[in-house]
Amino acid sequence: MPERPFAPSDKLKRLIDCDNALLLVMNRFGISLGFGEKTVEAVCSEQEIDRDTFLAVANYICGRDWRIEDISLPSIISYLKKAHSYFLDFMLPTIRRRLIEAIDCSGGDNIALLIIKFYDEYVTEVRSHMEYEDTTVFPYVEG
Repeated sequence: MPERPFAPSDKLKRLIDCDNALLLVMNRFGISLGFGEKTVEAVCSEQEIDRDTFLAVANYICGRDWRIEDISLPSIISYLKKAHSYFLDFMLPTIRRRLIEAIDCSGGDNIALLIIKFYDEYVTEVRSHMEYEDTTVFPYVEG
């Protein structure tokens, strides 16, 4: 049975205590650290963040109940664009560097090169998908 959904009256630090992956969610919504004992309601209000969209994403990430009708389309699209940027500009290049460090590319073994080639092709597909969303899907939804 899932725990109760996060609510506007919950302290923001409680959400992080439940799942530190919400630090990434906070970053994508533009919530800066230093909120102390403030509630979700107070922080979202102060930082002009759509509270219901933030709570829907936080509850979804943590496997709790959430309501789709409470989501603001501009807020969720902004969140998704920032998530795309995080993956394309930081996470995927970091994974590639770690992959190269982990495999032996110095020998005559083509397996290492095939692994890198496979990863690069995967990244190309991910990039293509995310760019399609950014240039086609999101503008359509916004319209």
